[in-house]
Amino acid sequence: MTYHPKSDFIATMIERGFLADCTDYQGLDEALISGCKPAYIGFDATAKSLHVGSLIQIMMLRWFQKTGHQPITLMGGGTTKVGDPSFRADERPLLGPEQIDENIAGIKKVFSAYIDYDSDAENKALMLNNAEWLDGLNYLDFLRDIGRHFSVNRMLAFESVKSRLDREQSLSFLEFNYMILQAYDFLELNRRYGCVLQMGGSDQWGNIVNGIDLTRRVLDHEIYGLTSPLLTTSDGKKMGKSQDGAVWLNAEMRSPYEFWQFWRNTTDADVGRFLKLYTEMPVDECDRLGALQGSEINEAKIRLANEVTALLHGTEAAANAEATAREVFEKGGVGDDLPTFVLEPNSLKLMPGNALGKDGEEMYCAAATLFVEANLAKSGKDAKRLISEKGALINDVAVSSDFPFVSISDLKKPTKLSAGKKRHALVQLG
Repeated sequence: MTYHPKSDFIATMIERGFLADCTDYQGLDEALISGCKPAYIGFDATAKSLHVGSLIQIMMLRWFQKTGHQPITLMGGGTTKVGDPSFRADERPLLGPEQIDENIAGIKKVFSAYIDYDSDAENKALMLNNAEWLDGLNYLDFLRDIGRHFSVNRMLAFESVKSRLDREQSLSFLEFNYMILQAYDFLELNRRYGCVLQMGGSDQWGNIVNGIDLTRRVLDHEIYGLTSPLLTTSDGKKMGKSQDGAVWLNAEMRSPYEFWQFWRNTTDADVGRFLKLYTEMPVDECDRLGALQGSEINEAKIRLANEVTALLHGTEAAANAEATAREVFEKGGVGDDLPTFVLEPNSLKLMPGNALGKDGEEMYCAAATLFVEANLAKSGKDAKRLISEKGALINDVAVSSDFPFVSISDLKKPTKLSAGKKRHALVQLG
């Protein structure tokens, strides 16, 4: 990157590691220094929450507003009905309108923590839904007015499509239309709101270029595209995934403590990079903390976890998560903020003690079941492996492979489960 930007936004994107590519650095830079400009990122409603993999785009919108411009959050109420095929091996399951609306309601909860939609300032953020213009399209009019601008030869050459076809995997006509609809979004946002920039992950490059080309052809307007790198952790794992599944942003799907713990468990090599991307700390301080070694890097990870959790869930939630972690890890206690699972007896497949070689009338359940119910194991097989490796602990005592059962009377009070040293939960009989 040899271009030296004049605008605060592009300078920030480059300095903090957000920038993968841009259609015209100088043109966009000059547009941004001429006054407040709108830019958008689209989010399809394929689940009730976004996960950490989307956080880089949310932070880009936040920085866009902080540098004096207007972010537009576009909910894909229309495009979700089609499904983005970009770099996927198979077709997405089709969702009905009610499920899409429910997912959008869940996704919207996160954005107000990062972006200001309520101010009276010129750069007050907008939240829109592309169903507003996509749901009412007349198919024949759309083919004639918009479809004629698209070359199938060119669309087939985009890497997101080409890679699917090269693997001889089916690409439905429905999915093939997705890139036309996303391009049409950019056209409509430019026509209705003067939007000059679409941002997204680097996997969206082809879709973004299509939108720019369409808008130039139909409106003769100059607009731009900017992409962020598709992040993986230093050990090659896709950002947003953890040992126990997706790291959701909504608190009801991933508790603030679990979210905090995900960042606390960042590998040493990723600390500096993640501080620059996911916090607003000065770049020099991010570099300093990222360069720490040995036990000192652990305090940098705690700082990362606190800063990221505070942005999403608030400073109190971050402080509570840290206090719980110190109680659990340093003092061997339970802590107040561990995720708690209330167990229903009928989900535990209870067995009488005499069937297990025990005297008396006590009922027991398999320890493996508890670890699955508390999301500390993906399956019974996974839980049994954890037990056999002495990695499953109940109240800090390893579950015995000789008798991997727990009495129901023990579960009438909060019981701490641990999967290894880093993952913990509480369970209690309902």
